[in-house]
Amino acid sequence: MSELAHSIYDWLYRDLSLRTAGLIVGLLLIASHAYALFNYQTLRSLLRAAPRNKTLGTAILAVALVWALILVSSMDMGEFWRVRRIALILLPVVFGLMIAYVDEFLTARALGILMLLAACPVLDAAFLESPRTRLLLPLLAYGWIILGMFWVGLPYLFREYTNWITATEGRWKKLALSGIAYGTLLVGCALAFWSPA
Repeated sequence: MSELAHSIYDWLYRDLSLRTAGLIVGLLLIASHAYALFNYQTLRSLLRAAPRNKTLGTAILAVALVWALILVSSMDMGEFWRVRRIALILLPVVFGLMIAYVDEFLTARALGILMLLAACPVLDAAFLESPRTRLLLPLLAYGWIILGMFWVGLPYLFREYTNWITATEGRWKKLALSGIAYGTLLVGCALAFWSPA
């Protein structure tokens, strides 16, 4: 497990190139928004029920827990290296306490945590790279950070956000097409301008 954790950490935080990050994020945006474009009714019901869906929240939080464990077990903590063992014990404890006592809007909080974790590798991949188009990735990552902080601290905003985007099918389709366009732009820039190494 330790070697696997280190391999995943190295790939995400050290070896991930700007091009690879752009392709992964771009393709995920295209796929998810294309699916959303043609499944308004299904996703509308799912999103409206999501904030209070404890099973979904627990699953997303479990993914965030595994990611955080990989991060803490592998990162260079400098002079705080003694804290590593404590953090590795506390993370599962906090996971259990959140499920038991902070289950109100658990899905929103879990998604916020996951977005905060996902932003770092994307920002690292774009850090100090030369083409200006690289700013497309940090722009998206900072959006995740802002949303993530609000959804962790004020999770009812997730419900307000989902109610707003699902209010009309026209708005939903415009946002889905915008996501596809942004993903296509990322993929195009990754293939045309961004270095693979």
